[in-house]
Amino acid sequence: MENRCKKGLELLKIMNPDSYKQLQKNLEDIAPDMARFVAEFPYGDIYTRPGLDLKTRELITIAAITTLGTAPLQLKSHIKGALNVGCTREEIIEVLIQMAVYAGFPAALNGIYTAKEVFEELDEEK
Repeated sequence: MENRCKKGLELLKIMNPDSYKQLQKNLEDIAPDMARFVAEFPYGDIYTRPGLDLKTRELITIAAITTLGTAPLQLKSHIKGALNVGCTREEIIEVLIQMAVYAGFPAALNGIYTAKEVFEELDEEK
């Protein structure tokens, strides 16, 4: 396995292994290389760079996806990932509230509703 992909997969095991497995499954019959690209580039190349810790990277990612307003599944995945690398629910909510200033209230509210859904799912699993 190529080093980039291996590094990305190792990081994904920490951050959100279920999400990546689901991505692979969803793409296996139509675009299996896309899952590998996700492991290689964002996780193998970018997330492993020095300079920012994983908590900071996930909070930034949550802000960016919230601002886009078009990727609720990815937002959900990164909220879980943020929790898995040590972010608190309060930190995540604060990032989403701040997005009201830059992305507008609808995007921030959608992000908060997504976070609420993730938190409720995790609470049910306990």
